[in-house]
Amino acid sequence: MIDISQEAQAYLRDLLAKEDEGCGIRIFVAQPGTPNAETCIAYCRPNEEKEGDEPFDYDGFTAWIEKKSEKYLVDAMVDFQEDRMGGQLTIKAPNARVPNVDADSPIEDRINYVLYNEINPSLAAHGGQVSLVEVVESSVAVLQFGGGCQGCAAVDITLKQGVEKSLLAQIPELTEIRDETDHSLTENAYYQ
Repeated sequence: MIDISQEAQAYLRDLLAKEDEGCGIRIFVAQPGTPNAETCIAYCRPNEEKEGDEPFDYDGFTAWIEKKSEKYLVDAMVDFQEDRMGGQLTIKAPNARVPNVDADSPIEDRINYVLYNEINPSLAAHGGQVSLVEVVESSVAVLQFGGGCQGCAAVDITLKQGVEKSLLAQIPELTEIRDETDHSLTENAYYQ
């Protein structure tokens, strides 16, 4: 599943040797599919794995992979490079922020893909962004605007002519877009 180099395996074995017997690692992505995604490796003591985590055996230890992070960890690599200060463990997960999405991907992943790759780059010019809060009734996307879009006088135009139009065109099973942002907060609004 995840390519852990021999150097990284040796480094992790040394770390785990100092822990309780049976201690492994757990690999997951925090805030997957978003620009804030972060790939994480943590100790995983016996019985600390989460429901659905899948074990993978490496030389001398087990790595537990979080089920919901699996698709974000495709093509992930863990390496260790020695340096004057000891060394550095690096994790590269090219799909953590933008997973490979297709028509069979969950609706949340497809919405996030459009938001983070097409819509937010345009909104960033005004210091704004939009994020998915949840999908309700299986076809209604609930969104929240932030930055320069929160409280902006033009947010209705942005929502209807930009965000809603793009999402409904690209994700046919969506029937409605709702904005749950508190637009009474206007201190960062692009247009007052």
